Amino acid sequence: MTAAPGLINAPEFTVSELSNALRRTVEDAYAHVRVRGEISGFKGPHSSGHCYFALKDENAKIEAVIWKSALYRMRFKPQEGLEVIATGRLTTYPGSSKYQIVIEALEPAGIGALMALMEERKKKLAAEGLFSESRKQLLPWLPEVIGVVTSPTGAVIRDILHRLEDRFPRRVLLWPVKVQGDGSAEQIAAAIRGFNALPEAGRIPRPDVLIVARGGGSLEDLWSFNEEIVVRAAADSMIPLISAVGHETDITLIDFVADKRAPTPTAAAEMAVPVRSELLVEVDSLARRTFVCWQRGHESRRNELRAASRALPSAAELLAIPRQRFDTASGALPRGLKANTHAHFRRFAASSARLTLRVLRGQVAQARQHLTVSGERLRHCTRSLLRSRRERYDALQARLKASRLANAQAQRQRIAREHERTQRLAERAQRALLTVMHRLEARVAHSGQLLAALSYRSVLARGFALVRDEAGHPIHTAASVGPGARMSVEFSDGRVAATADGDQPAAAPASEPKTATRESRPATKRATNPADQGSLF
Repeated sequence: MTAAPGLINAPEFTVSELSNALRRTVEDAYAHVRVRGEISGFKGPHSSGHCYFALKDENAKIEAVIWKSALYRMRFKPQEGLEVIATGRLTTYPGSSKYQIVIEALEPAGIGALMALMEERKKKLAAEGLFSESRKQLLPWLPEVIGVVTSPTGAVIRDILHRLEDRFPRRVLLWPVKVQGDGSAEQIAAAIRGFNALPEAGRIPRPDVLIVARGGGSLEDLWSFNEEIVVRAAADSMIPLISAVGHETDITLIDFVADKRAPTPTAAAEMAVPVRSELLVEVDSLARRTFVCWQRGHESRRNELRAASRALPSAAELLAIPRQRFDTASGALPRGLKANTHAHFRRFAASSARLTLRVLRGQVAQARQHLTVSGERLRHCTRSLLRSRRERYDALQARLKASRLANAQAQRQRIAREHERTQRLAERAQRALLTVMHRLEARVAHSGQLLAALSYRSVLARGFALVRDEAGHPIHTAASVGPGARMSVEFSDGRVAATADGDQPAAAPASEPKTATRESRPATKRATNPADQGSLF
């Protein structure tokens, strides 16, 4: 088949060159585009972390890809069936000859899509039980420290502080965050978790209640409070949390998971603390009521005491019988003392009659004899004990001397055995060293013989010569030697310099290789070389 006459001078492209040219054309023409369409074929991120799907409308479809790094930065994640506005650049994929859009930013297309996404996320979180009433905590009646998560420059924080000042001044800790835009959801979630991470007895006090507040706005402005990361942070909060996002008609997902929802930030401040003036009035009223109750109780107890005192007998009646019993005992006391004295005197007299001088001397003599016998027994026991100890020490000394002599003899025998063993090992080592030296000498001699047999100098000794050029490289063929070339010819007994003649014949045609080889034999080796001496190689 012949090419068309008009295309003979057209340039030829490989498939890769054509694909790269098309890719450069598409990327140059559509470097930055915004495309609106419905997400189709999205099955979640690939195992590599990238997302592959398509954007379509009623009449067309375009392939789309989101790289892993861009997906991580996106606040709005792709979902099947959502209508979105994608921002990115067009490119081609040579592997399948198709064009695609590499998405760098993604946002929902219209309020309807946001509401649908919000409802779907609401159902998902509700199924996990995050909106259950059993998870909600009671607000403290009078918190010492109030934590506020909001923007430090808006009117919200001023309204909260002003309302707290009017009702009941409390200490307020502000965690400044962005309340809309990129990165706002992460900052709000980090603020809630940061307040919960504060130690209870730390330098910065841990709040008793949290207020997450923001002024009113559109659904897109309040979308940060619908993000899953914020909702889960509020659900995990161990500090009671009040949600005050937007106006009364604005609904966000954080309102469902918060412990209390306030229609406005000012209402959140009212929920957090009571009215101080009302508390003072109530305290005064309770104090008055307490004093009146105390007076009534005191009067009632006084009346009861008076009634009880009337029913009790007088002191004279209570002490009449004990007084009579005391008088009877005091009358019988002198007679009892005299009888007790006479009884003790008779007992002491009987005891003194038995204590005569002879009895005392007999007891002293008996005690002295007992002491003498005990002393003799003690001296005898001491001598016996010393004799047994001396005999025991003599026996131990004899055993120690015999043991020392036996130990010395054993050590001498052991040293002799070790000396003999050392001599035997030294003799074996000497014999082994001589054997190894003989083997190494034989090996070196064998290697020298092998080296001499393989050396080219043995070939030179048989009458051959080695031809080198000026650089010292061997010359293999006569054709590589030009007229007037300087060479070095090495014989077995030395080297000789030589110069090639200029009348060398030209190389023969390839059809006569043998003749050319004979004629090209180097006849240029003059001086001391024989006429028929050839090259070693």
